Amino acid sequence: MCIKAVIIMEIPRSSGFQLRHMMCEFGQLSRPDGDVTVFQGDTSVTTAVYGPGEVRMNKEILNKATVETVFKPKSGLPGCAEKMFERTLRNTCETFLLAALHPRSSISIIVQEIQDSGSFLSCCVNSCCLALLDASVAMKFLVAAVTCAIDSEECIILDPTVKQEKDSCAVLTFVFENKDDSILAVYTTGSYTVQQFQQCSQTCGEASKAVFDFYRTSIEKKLSKAT
Repeated sequence: MCIKAVIIMEIPRSSGFQLRHMMCEFGQLSRPDGDVTVFQGDTSVTTAVYGPGEVRMNKEILNKATVETVFKPKSGLPGCAEKMFERTLRNTCETFLLAALHPRSSISIIVQEIQDSGSFLSCCVNSCCLALLDASVAMKFLVAAVTCAIDSEECIILDPTVKQEKDSCAVLTFVFENKDDSILAVYTTGSYTVQQFQQCSQTCGEASKAVFDFYRTSIEKKLSKAT
């Protein structure tokens, strides 16, 4: 019988980047190949990864693995918005997974919402990356997502809460990769200028370094506990 230990890793709130307190817990579930619960402030998500494993015939791809994502809301059944959210997560994960190493197989990513208190998309992307790391799924690089909002006074708010997002003119989520420190994907709502977009990308890029450091220390602590 394989018993997983729960590993907790915390990162304090950064006064320079104004990221909310981050924490993660590995090994809370027994059946997945990898799982993690990520907390960003009061926002929390549990992600489980299964695979690479057997795939259904109608979803089989000859030259790469089929990446499936399932998003489960906190309550009720998923609707159109949740299905669109699933597609966003799947498209993001497909860009950094080495799916060609596992043709005619399936990699399933299950994302369970626990609490949405703002910056929910970035918390989900970061949770997916950590869960895939825990499952030892091959990736081209690591990714870190950071959300920012532009308020009515044109000030940039990093890692905004739900109230700050509702009161803002625009909300932007950047996904960065750690190989070249470049932008992998951007998801935005609202209106903003080109200059504001550039300022947000630069600010979120600096903040993403703290997220990558959080990954590193979390995995180091998990492996040290395992030995």
